[in-house]
This record gives sequence, structure tokens and C-alpha cells, in this order.
Amino acid sequence: MPDNLIQTYTAACEELKMPDNPFIAEMLQRLEKEQEYSSALNICGNNRLVPVIRVTDKDFLAISYVLNQNSFITHLDLRYNNITDNGAVYIAKFLQENSYLYYLNLMSNDIGTDGAEHIAKALHRNKSLRSLRMTGNKIGNKGGMCFAAMLQINSTLEELDLSDCDLGIQSLIAFATVLSQNNSIKSIHLNRPLFYALQEDTTIQIALMLKLNKTLQELHLAKHEMTDFGVERLCEALHENSTLKYLDLSCNKITRDGVKCLAELLKTNTSLEILDLTSNRIEDDGAIYLAHALYFDNKSLKALAIASNNITGKGLGALAASIRANSYLTHIYIWGNKLDEDACRAFSDLLHLRRLSSSNTDVRPYIVDGCIYLAELGHGLKKHYYWTPSYGHENDSASNSSLAIMSE
Repeated sequence: MPDNLIQTYTAACEELKMPDNPFIAEMLQRLEKEQEYSSALNICGNNRLVPVIRVTDKDFLAISYVLNQNSFITHLDLRYNNITDNGAVYIAKFLQENSYLYYLNLMSNDIGTDGAEHIAKALHRNKSLRSLRMTGNKIGNKGGMCFAAMLQINSTLEELDLSDCDLGIQSLIAFATVLSQNNSIKSIHLNRPLFYALQEDTTIQIALMLKLNKTLQELHLAKHEMTDFGVERLCEALHENSTLKYLDLSCNKITRDGVKCLAELLKTNTSLEILDLTSNRIEDDGAIYLAHALYFDNKSLKALAIASNNITGKGLGALAASIRANSYLTHIYIWGNKLDEDACRAFSDLLHLRRLSSSNTDVRPYIVDGCIYLAELGHGLKKHYYWTPSYGHENDSASNSSLAIMSE
């Protein structure tokens, strides 16, 4: 039977000669009540109605004591806390010794290059962790290189998120090189690296990797300053890749010409299930290219995000018609485009006819003076991401992965 979590935590604080953190105690008490069906310890310090004392470096020492005494805890969420490089040293030591933790979320702490190096080196020996989220920690190019080197040795990690970590060109190319050989990583987030000049060497290297990699299922390349040239290179590679299911190209500089290549890819590709083109420049012509591929050829894509792409009723109407003809596409996100009368009517009809579920899109129709309008609903495709805030009961963190759509 698991130890009493509160008693174990209190004993650890006494041994470390530090005061209890009431926020940690509250989360442990909640887990005690839920432990019959939950293995996730959530100590997420995000914005709450009642302010909390966020987790510090020394707090983690007490938490690790509880984790080591209770092997049923396999998921640990420490988002939005005050863990620094010093705390990363404690985390690294814990990862070297613990063989039960599967999921660790360190998003939006204050871990830098030195902390990243300690954690990455600890994963050379760790054989249990499957998912690591470092999102928003400014580990820099050197920290990214440490994680790339780790992937040459570690063979158990399946999900790695280094979005918004200030990665540089060198570390991105290192990841592309390593992933050409790595057979364990299924999902990697490399969003928002730091580029000081417009160049697509990294995209070319990632494309070469996709020709060789047979394991990767989810690839996030948002905010890479990617142009149509880079998309063309990716499409060339994906004609030879049959494993990638989720491709995130949001917030880039893709126009109708790049989307034309993607549409040609969709005509023959049978593995891609989720495509995120949010906040690009595809306009009506790009939407029509996609609609044509979906109407006549593609039978595998399940979710498409084309929000904020300067598309009018002409392009959105074509996509609505393709959805009527294609029963495989079940999720579409369109908010932020020019939702004129034709667009509003087309998507209102899809929802009214129940061809499209309100839970699978980001718009909802309403009527004013006999005219149909669309209101924004939800958070678009990003509501399926693991980091979406939850203010009620939180399910097992890993189950909130964006891959959830793929299993529908």
C-alpha cells in the first residue's frame, strides 16, 4: 500500500529543516483521495483564483522524497513554478535514481543552459521516463545540443518538447541528424527557435531526416520563419515517409504555392492525420487546393487547422463542400479568417446537418435579424495540446496529448 502522502511529505520537510508548502500539501491531499484511479501528481503553479506559493528548488527535494516512497506516482506536473538550475540538479539526481516516473512536465520554470545539461545527462541512464516537457525554459542552443546528444544514448524517451526554449540553428540541425537514427522518439516539439537571419538550412535537414526516420509520428515546427521553399522540401520527404501523423506548420510564412505542394502530398499520402496551418498566408487559392485534394483523393486526414489565413467565403465554401464529400475529415478550425455571409452559411449548414460536431470546430452559428454569423468557440486545434489549462479535475496528463484525435 502507498505511504500516507501528507505524513511522508511532512517528515521530509522536517528532515530537510524547511517549512511545509501548503500548496504542495493541498495537491498531495487531493491525490490521496484520487489515488485509486489517478497516478498523476499535479503541482501546477499556473494562475489560480487563489494565489499559491509556487514550488522552489528546495521544495523539489521534499517532493522527490514522496515520489521515491510511492511508486504508484508515475506522472509529475510542475508547470509554472520557480525551479531554477539549482533545482534542475536535484531533478537530475532524482531521474538517475527513480525508475517509476513516466511523465515529467517542467514547462515555464526558470531552468537555463546549466540545468538543461544536468537533466539531459541524467537521461543517459534513466530507463523509465517516456515524456519530458521543457517548454518555455530558456536553455539556449547549448542546452538543445545536450538534449540532442542525449537522444543518441537514451532509447526510452518517446515525447520531447523544447518549444520556446531559444534553440539555435546548430541544435536544430543536431536534432535532425540524431533523429535520422533514433528509433524511440514519437513526438518532438521544436517551436519558436531563434533565427538571426532568414534561412532554411534547418528545414532542409529536417526534411532529410523525415526520409530516413520510421518512428516519428508528431512534428511541431511552428514559428520557424518557413517559406514555400521549406514546405516544398518537407513535401518531397513526406512522399517517402509513411509514419508521420501530425505536422504542425503554424505561424510561418507559407502561401498558396506552398499549400499547393501540401495538397499534392495529400493526394497520395495515407499516414498524415492532423495538419496545422494556422496563421500563415494561404488565402482562397490555398484553401481551394486543399479542398480539391480532400474532395477527390485524400481519405486519411482527420483534422485541419487553417485559422487566420486571410481566407474568404470562396475558399471556406470550397472546404465546406469537401467536408460534405469526405467523411474522414472530422475536425476543422477556421476562426480568424474573413467569415463573410457565404462562409457563415456554409459552416452553419455543416453543423446543422451534424456533418460537423460543435466539439470538433472553433465556431458556432448564431442569428441576428435573420442573418447568420459565426462566433468563436473553444481554442481551436490547440485545445488538444497537453498544455491546455484545466480548471476542473485534470485527467492523466499524458492522455491529454494532441495525438488523441488520431485514436478517434
